[in-house]
Amino acid sequence: MTSTPSASHHVAPVTRVPRTAVRPWLAGGIAAAPVFLAAGVAQGVARDGFDFSRNALSQLALGEVGWVQTVNFLLTGTMLVMGAVGLRRVLGGGPGGTWGPVLVGVFGASFWAAAAFPADAGAGFPAGAPDATMMSGHGAVHMAAGMVGYLALCAAFVVLASALAARGHRRWTVASRLVPVAVLAGFAASAASVLAFTAGAGFGLLWLTAVTIRLASAPVNRY
Repeated sequence: MTSTPSASHHVAPVTRVPRTAVRPWLAGGIAAAPVFLAAGVAQGVARDGFDFSRNALSQLALGEVGWVQTVNFLLTGTMLVMGAVGLRRVLGGGPGGTWGPVLVGVFGASFWAAAAFPADAGAGFPAGAPDATMMSGHGAVHMAAGMVGYLALCAAFVVLASALAARGHRRWTVASRLVPVAVLAGFAASAASVLAFTAGAGFGLLWLTAVTIRLASAPVNRY
């Protein structure tokens, strides 16, 4: 009998990342939706002429105190990018660990673009603005940033569904693949109902918070 030497297998080392090192990054992603929506609703209630059935939250960046919503966009974008870094560290090289965080990061960057290029006035807001909306260059960029950002978010949900499936969260997996349909339906209905648009956008933000919390409970590895 002759013996054949067994082939050596090289396995990439796995290093545990202290959860305390990841927690601040994940906290940013988890807080992004509640902060953005709470600030937006509070402004919408407080500001004269704003009507949730006619005006999008983006329009709150217009007028004398529009800087508040601009800061809200910048802060939310920063927290979303933090959450993307946290997800990358949690998921490592596992399912959804590369493109999921990248797509969430793109979503966060779209909020920075929305802050730099404000929406157009219209539908009576700010007070004294005409009902008709005249599209400007910055308004067009704002809309494009929002579309790219939310398409990235919807794609992130589909990608992160694989990470949920790998952890045995079957219901979460199915939901994460269906939520994009609801988000995109809200956008599709925006011409007929601003509330549908706001609901779809808000639902997407809140689902990202829920998915981040669920994935944050997984072991933290660095591949």
